[in-house]
Amino acid sequence: MISRRGLLRLATLSPFGTPSGSLVSWTPTRPTPLRILLGGDVMLSRHVGRVARQKRDPAWPFRRLAPALAAADISFCNLESPFSDRGPLVEKGMVFKAEPDMVAGLVLAGIDVVSTANNHARDGGSYGLEFTLGLLARNGIAAVGTALTPDLLREGTVLRRRGVRVGFLAYTYDQLNGNHSEVDERVAMMNIGRMRRDVEELRRKAEFVIVSMHAGQEYATEPHVTQTIFARAAIDAGARIVAGHHPHVVQPVEEYGQGVIFYSLGNLVFDQMHRQDTQRGVLAELTLEGARLTGYRLLPYRIEETAPVLD
Repeated sequence: MISRRGLLRLATLSPFGTPSGSLVSWTPTRPTPLRILLGGDVMLSRHVGRVARQKRDPAWPFRRLAPALAAADISFCNLESPFSDRGPLVEKGMVFKAEPDMVAGLVLAGIDVVSTANNHARDGGSYGLEFTLGLLARNGIAAVGTALTPDLLREGTVLRRRGVRVGFLAYTYDQLNGNHSEVDERVAMMNIGRMRRDVEELRRKAEFVIVSMHAGQEYATEPHVTQTIFARAAIDAGARIVAGHHPHVVQPVEEYGQGVIFYSLGNLVFDQMHRQDTQRGVLAELTLEGARLTGYRLLPYRIEETAPVLD
């Protein structure tokens, strides 16, 4: 089902007199709308990596969806698997590691920014966290939700498109994933007080703020109360969009206050083939005129051989 938020109202302009006294009608030239695409969970390890190697195409997971993603002014997703050049191939299990060449899919799709704040952020240890940030940066992809230092973490990132500064922040419900006993301060956790301060600070640098939220119960089709509380707090703090992921299935959209909450966009690239609902997801397409959100819609897709294909 496609949802839309307030359509742009067109103003009727009065004619004006020319020096000769004749009357003409005038219609202003409108700026081209700014388009942002938001996607869910991307996991480039395990069977996803195996299929790409079989096809001898590390960009395979994004091959069929790349034209749509690359056509947007800004494309975003949640990167669920850290990259690393250490250790053996990971083809099973719940500790993810993507091979460095798999970044080719993100590049092909024109992904501009990813969230690295999720429960798998530290699957590669401190080295994997740092290697991932370096690899993304070398390929022109911004990362939010993890950083090389705690101070950098709070800054988020700002992308300027069509004269509009769009800011991104990202947070996760968990970073231990059963593998660590101590918290790494370089991973942004879902602390509402800290998030509010981050949003308020980012709004000094960006006219439009998007908050990424990695939270909820896996396979639940309705948001958990923790998602609702955090997402609404983000909108109250001044964010205009909350992009949710982690449940691996699509959850509802809520128009709240001055913003829109996408509680879960579902899987974008994943190998959870044991359920039908984990093999479907949606892209959230935002349309802005200047820094004003004028509409949104959901673009559904299905996942075939670990790769998304628009319906």
